[in-house]
Amino acid sequence: MTARLVLLVTSPRLPAGLLTAQAWDLVRAHPVLAGAESELTAAVRAAGGTVTIAGGTDALLEAAGPDGTAVWLAGPGGDEAFARELGLRLLRESGRAELELMYGSWDPPGARMLDAVTVMDRLMSPGGDPWKRQQTHATLAQFLLEECYEAYDAIEAGDLGALREELGDVLLQVVLHARLAEELPEDERWSVDDVAGDLVEKLIRRNPHVFAGTAVAGVDEIVENWEQIKRAEKSRESAVDGIALAQPALSLAAKIMQRAERAGLDVPLPQAVDDLGAALLAIVADARSRGLDAEAALRRAALSYAGAVRAAEAG
Repeated sequence: MTARLVLLVTSPRLPAGLLTAQAWDLVRAHPVLAGAESELTAAVRAAGGTVTIAGGTDALLEAAGPDGTAVWLAGPGGDEAFARELGLRLLRESGRAELELMYGSWDPPGARMLDAVTVMDRLMSPGGDPWKRQQTHATLAQFLLEECYEAYDAIEAGDLGALREELGDVLLQVVLHARLAEELPEDERWSVDDVAGDLVEKLIRRNPHVFAGTAVAGVDEIVENWEQIKRAEKSRESAVDGIALAQPALSLAAKIMQRAERAGLDVPLPQAVDDLGAALLAIVADARSRGLDAEAALRRAALSYAGAVRAAEAG
């Protein structure tokens, strides 16, 4: 028989005791070694297992003996250097032991979000980044807007790689704002968990066709349900309350028209005679009637004109 060496890898983003039944059976039945103490080594001991802190491959091979089983409990980083060293040694000493990789737990979807929160906490804590520690929600507002526009640019360009990066920058702003809010007075304080929790509740509440068994005939009815629930939540006095007034003028005009239409209001447009603003408003209304986005159309035309300017400069 040949010795069996098991490299047990776990997710550092889950509580230490959350292991598969197979992993628990393994660490309770065989000698376990690790490179350093951790929450996981403590959890294994608390569950009746024996963990020895050791370095190098000799200790693991000795623990397994000629035909037994020994487990290496990998640290949070996976102990890649140790695994590489052990694998190369077993290649040189053919027949000495068989190496097996076992996952005791896996990262759940969204696990790297926890890393983002942890890194931001480090940056915002004493000894972290002085610039970030000096910021406020107001000083960061321009950056949030810029990052959203850069993500929009990536979408317009059809560059999914750039979009991935830019969404990371948007997420940075979300995590940073949430971390700043943890420094507020106790009666005003909130965290990224509160942000996520509010979002989860909103998604469940506004999608009753998914979470509450509400029957819908199609997408139009889904949108209408969303709007009705939103109106009930916000208790707004006007159909145009809550519109983001800082957005570009063309998209602002389109949003106001959309709200008026959904409210069933027929409000005539102002006369466009000698009034540039009214003329532009009429153009936006015409674009909406044809299913066009006036903001995106002007943007494309402006960028095309910028290209013509560069061409003229080149001669």
